[in-house]
Amino acid sequence: MTDGSLTGIGVPVDLPDGVTVRDTWIPMPDGVRLHTRIWAPATAGPDAPVPVLLEYLPYRLDDWTAPRDSERHPWYAEHGYASVRVDIRGTGSSDGTFDDEYSEQELSDGEAVIAWLAAQAWSTGAVGMFGISWGGFNALQLAARAPAALKAIVTVCSTDDRYDNDVHYVGGAVLGIDMAAWGGTMFAFNARPPRPEVVGPSWVEQWRARLASNRPMTPVWLSHQERDDYWRHGSAAEDYAGISAAVLAVGGWADPYRDAVLRLVEHVDAPVKGIVGPWSHQYPDRGLAPGPSIGFLQESLRWWDRWLRGVDTGVEDEPALRAWINDPEPPATYYPVRSGRWVGASSWPDDATAPRTLPLDTLRGGEDGPVVVASPQETGADAGRFFPFGNQTDLPPDQRAEDGRSVCFDLPVEESFDLLGNVLVDLVLTSDQPRATVTVRLCDVAPDGSSTLVTRGVLNGLRRTGMDASVPLVPGEPTTLPVRLVSTGHRFVAGHRLRLAVSTAYWPWVWPHGTAATVTVDPAASTVTLPVWTRSTDDGVRFEEPTRSTPLAVTRLAPAEPLPQRTVTHDVETGAWTLDVDPGYGGGRVYPDGLVFHEDARETYRIVSGDPTSAVAESRWAIGLTHTGWAARLETTSHVSATAEAFTVVNTVRAWARDGVDGTPEELVAEHTHHDEVPRTSA
Repeated sequence: MTDGSLTGIGVPVDLPDGVTVRDTWIPMPDGVRLHTRIWAPATAGPDAPVPVLLEYLPYRLDDWTAPRDSERHPWYAEHGYASVRVDIRGTGSSDGTFDDEYSEQELSDGEAVIAWLAAQAWSTGAVGMFGISWGGFNALQLAARAPAALKAIVTVCSTDDRYDNDVHYVGGAVLGIDMAAWGGTMFAFNARPPRPEVVGPSWVEQWRARLASNRPMTPVWLSHQERDDYWRHGSAAEDYAGISAAVLAVGGWADPYRDAVLRLVEHVDAPVKGIVGPWSHQYPDRGLAPGPSIGFLQESLRWWDRWLRGVDTGVEDEPALRAWINDPEPPATYYPVRSGRWVGASSWPDDATAPRTLPLDTLRGGEDGPVVVASPQETGADAGRFFPFGNQTDLPPDQRAEDGRSVCFDLPVEESFDLLGNVLVDLVLTSDQPRATVTVRLCDVAPDGSSTLVTRGVLNGLRRTGMDASVPLVPGEPTTLPVRLVSTGHRFVAGHRLRLAVSTAYWPWVWPHGTAATVTVDPAASTVTLPVWTRSTDDGVRFEEPTRSTPLAVTRLAPAEPLPQRTVTHDVETGAWTLDVDPGYGGGRVYPDGLVFHEDARETYRIVSGDPTSAVAESRWAIGLTHTGWAARLETTSHVSATAEAFTVVNTVRAWARDGVDGTPEELVAEHTHHDEVPRTSA
């Protein structure tokens, strides 16, 4: 354990005045120890206990999240809290082996961590949890388990529904772009070694054991194609009433998890507030696109002070939901800052939202007759990234090419209006196949014809009666597909057109069924319901300017061979379309403690027009860590393909270590190949 101005692994020397940092182990009931870092006021102790904040992640506090950790944990400590960062079992330098995301082991360990923190002499016994993405997920999941010491959470870019609002399925269809890529990413992340400085000279043997137990999660996720007990576990939507901690839920219109904010505000009985800005999958104080950023740390401090200290900070007087409404702007893959305004809803749904339902034939100018939809397999090439992180190519480009591959219904906007909430589209159609998936995009079309994606929704037709059911379509028999588009806040202005674009393909977001379907839509019987926000006055929503602690002084390394972030290529002869992506998680960097961290990743998605069984998703990672006296590197590949009957998933890992000074020979630590076949039941 180290105290004070710790200069070791991933910890900044220039801490705020009056803040200390130390590393320790938190013991689990079975003897496994979790590596932990604690930032605290220097005065914290038995005579001056403080409330505790917990962030609980699998991403390595020693290095990978250290830059982000340094921005917020010391800041909370400076403001009177012990702020704690814990690596999940089997990740980072924690003992044990990792089994699955949000597993029973992870959550039961989390309860033990909370109990341990509450019992320390320097703790008041009141614990809060915060986190973004994974940390936001398990904060919400642990709140649903209601440990006595957990009084409040701040959950950012997370979800209450692990099946229909995560990286595995979308609308009951396989989310090709992240089912494969995120599975490959976690396979690579979980293959990284513990730090020798933390675990000692046995680090290579510990790493070898970790590699032997590291199993790819993609085959597990693919084997649960309906919303079954596997997905119900950890889904807070199963029992909102079980949440007793106060919940501040935060999301962004450029993030895929934003619906959870609205659902939590609507359904949680405990004190709850929601904030949705224009942001991507990032904390909203970090200055990453799209802005504007807000004083998120100050806003969360008001939450902590109210629910962990009992101070009246006015948070209960805030609107139930504070939401940003984007102004219309030309399509772009990157917006440094979005123009728009904040509004406040006193509840959700709010009386200021007036549903407006229109038949789809109204959007066709009154044209009669059915509409046939049979989209080419490359539809979706301009969908953009599922998880925008603020990179230059993350957001969807101009949608005119996508619109041309879809059937479009346009509504001229004669008077400006705002949308806030979920657009609902009920498609009455027939299919020529028992399996079909439809994607509906809502676009804002400017007078010059440019088409900006506002939001979208997907529904696997087999899920039309619920995500836990699988009901084949009856070819030729009319049925209704209720497509719920992901929530949005957007202003449509007079002179533009509102466009609904319907397609039967959306690769690589949606993995195609084994046989391509043609659907025939009845526009006169189909409807769209728009959530029109009717209050135009200023709701007085204001935030402070962002502030953070001084971040860790990390030096970024330029790649030896820079590649484009995102390319789309079309082989005209073969009809093959290839999307090649750099996920842009951080790249190479040098840490103040001397660690050199290299990270190269590439995702590739291929499909041949006219052949839904040609879809292939690949993820390749190369990671290296070098420090005085040791080095480690690994390479992984993940490959997913499918026939009409089964998915094939192949994962490989090779890892090498150098345990000694420069010049010590490198040894092969492990080489594993995992080959899995998963039957296609309904996805």
